[in-house]
Amino acid sequence: MGESPAARRAAHLAFALTAPDAPASPRQSLANGTAGIALLHIERAHAGAGTWQHAHRWLTAATSGQVSADDASGLYVGAPAVTFLLHAAAGRTNRYQGALATLDRHVAALAHRRATAATQRIRRAALPAFREYDIFSGLSGIGSLLMHRDPSGTALEAILDYCVALTHPLRHEGVTVPGWWVGHDPHTRTSARYRHGHSNQGAAHGIAGPLMLLARTARRGLTVAGQHTAIETICAWYDRWRQPGPTGSWWPEHITLTNLRTGQTRQTGPARPSWCYGTPGITRALQLAAIAGGDTTRRHAAERDLADCLTDRRQLEHLTDPGICHGWAGLHQTAWRAANDAATSALAACIPQLTVALTTAAETTVQQGPNFLNGAAGTALALSTAASDTAPTSGWDACLLID
Repeated sequence: MGESPAARRAAHLAFALTAPDAPASPRQSLANGTAGIALLHIERAHAGAGTWQHAHRWLTAATSGQVSADDASGLYVGAPAVTFLLHAAAGRTNRYQGALATLDRHVAALAHRRATAATQRIRRAALPAFREYDIFSGLSGIGSLLMHRDPSGTALEAILDYCVALTHPLRHEGVTVPGWWVGHDPHTRTSARYRHGHSNQGAAHGIAGPLMLLARTARRGLTVAGQHTAIETICAWYDRWRQPGPTGSWWPEHITLTNLRTGQTRQTGPARPSWCYGTPGITRALQLAAIAGGDTTRRHAAERDLADCLTDRRQLEHLTDPGICHGWAGLHQTAWRAANDAATSALAACIPQLTVALTTAAETTVQQGPNFLNGAAGTALALSTAASDTAPTSGWDACLLID
């Protein structure tokens, strides 16, 4: 048998990203830089579809120059991003162990500093910002890296303690709001509609990110005091804001103070079914939480809600690009992970059609550059999973917190 269409398209996209002679900027960015493109070549080297010599060229390009471990660093940029990249390349070998040991010390120190600052903010009863706790820049992403690099260390413990504290309510404008309520709008600015801030529901910047971290660590037996209660608190919030629809349940992307006071959302229906904000990311978080807590009822509900989403033509029509963050690649990878954990076969039955849709989108839609998060590298990685029907050897999708 020849290669599948997904495998051929993945190879085509990878071939177009062969030379790191003009590295993408910023180099040490998983989202938009050389580091994210290097992930593709690392996964292909692990799978035997590419060479380690070629992957190492990309690694060298991605890690050249000074690596920042300042407080602006997070899973997608700086020392944590480089650590994630080298960890993916090392696998179960001794590759890059000297560099990783140095990076681990810097990441642990960064985690302690940021967890301490965030905890002090909570004690002041001030509102957080996305970058304090989200996947891209915040402690959820850093904690996910530590779960793989140093699961028994004090840095991960500090982050989990923080995530528990994040679920404690705050008083804001005379109203009790959840502890993750941010003081800005979805674009981290001040705007009229969000003048009192909001709760973000999604995976990329919202409370689904901390829930994924809390659930994934609990599933591995890595817990701190109050962790299961924190998981239940977040799940109860999602229960409160679940919206019934003719084709299945969905969640508003944002909750404003007006929504909180009235108990109603202005959003009239589900938005695009993306990893970053939509039902797929949320239901994967809820599924992981249910598995960690042994909650069969919640697990079946999350899997049913995701299956409903994956079979809703109107929702799927909202997807307009093949990429990871907003598009078919992120949807496919999230659904594939959920299907492999599912208690029933309903999700697995959806995967072949998603593979066709992802492959078609990759063939017919112009990519938004070569990058990982929205471009060709991320699309090729998801296509590789679709083609092999196996978990990534490099663990590249751990940066989405869906593994």
